[in-house]
Amino acid sequence: MQFQKPALVQEQRLKMNPQLYQSIQLMAMPLQDLRLRIQQEIEANPALEVVEDAQMLSLDEVDSKQTEEYDYFENTSDPGFTAGGYDDEAGDAKRRFMEGALSRPESLHEHLLWQLRLQPISPQSFAVGEALINNLDANGFHREPVEVVVPEQHHALIEPMVSMIRRFDPVGTCVCDYRESLVVQAELAEDMHEAAIPIIRDFLDLLERGKYADIARKLKIDEQQVLEALEAIRRLTPFPGREFSSDSPTYVVPDLMVKLREGQFVLIVNDEEIPVLGINSFFTEMSGNREAGQEKTVKRFVNQSVKDARWFINSIHQRNQTLMNVARAIVEFQRDFFLRGPKGLVPLTLKDIAAEVGVHEATVSRITSSKYIQTEWGIFELKYFFSNSISGAGSTGSRYSKEAVKQIVKEILEDEGRAEKHLSDQRISDLLSKRGINIARRTVTKYRKELDISSSYER
Repeated sequence: MQFQKPALVQEQRLKMNPQLYQSIQLMAMPLQDLRLRIQQEIEANPALEVVEDAQMLSLDEVDSKQTEEYDYFENTSDPGFTAGGYDDEAGDAKRRFMEGALSRPESLHEHLLWQLRLQPISPQSFAVGEALINNLDANGFHREPVEVVVPEQHHALIEPMVSMIRRFDPVGTCVCDYRESLVVQAELAEDMHEAAIPIIRDFLDLLERGKYADIARKLKIDEQQVLEALEAIRRLTPFPGREFSSDSPTYVVPDLMVKLREGQFVLIVNDEEIPVLGINSFFTEMSGNREAGQEKTVKRFVNQSVKDARWFINSIHQRNQTLMNVARAIVEFQRDFFLRGPKGLVPLTLKDIAAEVGVHEATVSRITSSKYIQTEWGIFELKYFFSNSISGAGSTGSRYSKEAVKQIVKEILEDEGRAEKHLSDQRISDLLSKRGINIARRTVTKYRKELDISSSYER
């Protein structure tokens, strides 16, 4: 028979308060997100203010801009109003406006629709052409079957409109895939080699593998003609729509920079992206004022605002200090990398850095996420320096990281290109074994694919 009775149990629990949660968030933020977070905190907390911001304009620059006089009506995109004639000063003002105007590159759909509007066709044909163009992806290929996007009563117009759009600039859009695009471009190109079209249609796989003799035998032509057709095919564009891609490049702002000075590594933090914060003096005075006449509500608001501002500033300082400590430990562990490049990368785990810095592994994971360091060998994410180990069989019992082995494989393949020898994955595995790196052939195949290098058969 079971009985219930009260019992006293003592236990410890960690409850995450808002301030602790905020500190954890700041740890994981890259520079751009951190700057946005600081701006949001400044807008929300009146006790927090920017003391110095390296990205803001200097006073001299602000004064020089304020002294410039503009005629806002004249400096518009409307050329119909001109107050001061066509002198040099007016021209410079117009140019400044045009250079500051927002612009957007023309998309593939807009470019094709513009050409479609210039064609002397019926409204029904224009509607079919518009539907076909809107159905194209960024490469210029059909997303859905054309019969699906065009009403059934207008199916008879599909073929003539597809043929028309394929001749638009860029040539070779409104097709199913890159092979069909190459065929269309070859058919419309001037002075195209007569063997190019049958090669693209039936022997493109053999062409990619360099089987020129097999192609010549199947087409009953000389191998020299196959090489001439190959040169003509290389002038074509398999993905014609990509030249109108509107994707903007993504820029990486390094959080740290390491330099070698007088035999010592110097680590520099990029503090220009983060403004220097401080406590508003008015709130500081009110917080220190202990007069009884002050309202409790105001007093409570001021004290809480100052407390939150100090916590936020300390959290940023803690983030920067932890980032510096972790980066310094990484540089010490990976000295060979910073001296010799990626092939000098040694195995490293989060546990190694956590033990060196004296923090938890989760903290190391957060602080290295989306953080970049500028080195002599390029800009790398901090997580790049953490790599699995591959035990070596050399006399010294040295160990190699996965990234270092991949770099060695890449160098072997580059030497192969200069020697014009097609090394198999098994042969590469044998060469690595001579260097004290014992890995299986399938591992070499995996690393080669990660390096985006074709097999020896395709090379």
